[in-house]
Amino acid sequence: MTRLILVRHAKSSWDDPELEDFDRPLGKRGRRDAPAMGAWLRAGGHEPEAALVSSAARAVQTFARLFQGATPPPARFLDALYLADTAVMLGALRGARGERVLMVGHNPGIGAFATRLLGLPPDDPDYERFPTCATAVIDFASGWDAVDWHSGRLVDFMTPKRLAR
Repeated sequence: MTRLILVRHAKSSWDDPELEDFDRPLGKRGRRDAPAMGAWLRAGGHEPEAALVSSAARAVQTFARLFQGATPPPARFLDALYLADTAVMLGALRGARGERVLMVGHNPGIGAFATRLLGLPPDDPDYERFPTCATAVIDFASGWDAVDWHSGRLVDFMTPKRLAR
């Protein structure tokens, strides 16, 4: 069995209008939410062995803050995951190593990817919109090379707002 931990990057900053989208850092809320989500992952036993991370600044910073105070797994930072569509994400996942893999990406692609992977997506408006720093934990019966659409089973789902409750 393989497990995917799918995370949309945390809330980014729009303070500098001159900054290219790729280079936007995390905002105050994102810097707060990512460590909390990382703690939730560890508390739930959802610790990855490897990571696939968009090379955009906000995704890289989200990855780092998810593991604040913990040892991060080996990561591949991929330009291809920046604003990737679902086919690109699936291709990257099929090349993953390890049984538990974290992927950090962007919407709208990551929300669509999370939905397409499940046989039966949950009746949850937060899952459909996949807000910043939302995290889905999805299990597959196959290895990464055989993962396909509708083959996953949702194990857990969390958003920063739910964590704060």
